[in-house]
Amino acid sequence: MNAVTRMLSLDREDMTDLEKELFLKDFKRVADEYFETDGECGVELTRSEGGFLVCIIFNARRIKNVRRPD
Repeated sequence: MNAVTRMLSLDREDMTDLEKELFLKDFKRVADEYFETDGECGVELTRSEGGFLVCIIFNARRIKNVRRPD
């Protein structure tokens, strides 16, 4: 990827469906450490003055107890 392509890819209006799917897959791994979820997860992107507002929506049946690492 050359410098111009990298610069253009940083200033986009939206993510592709594949990018959203990959992001949610990564996010779900982290969320599963803290919540018991039903597996469904969604993301919404909205342009704002400072960049983007990112909303991640998922159902959690419970919040897990997190233990401090020893």
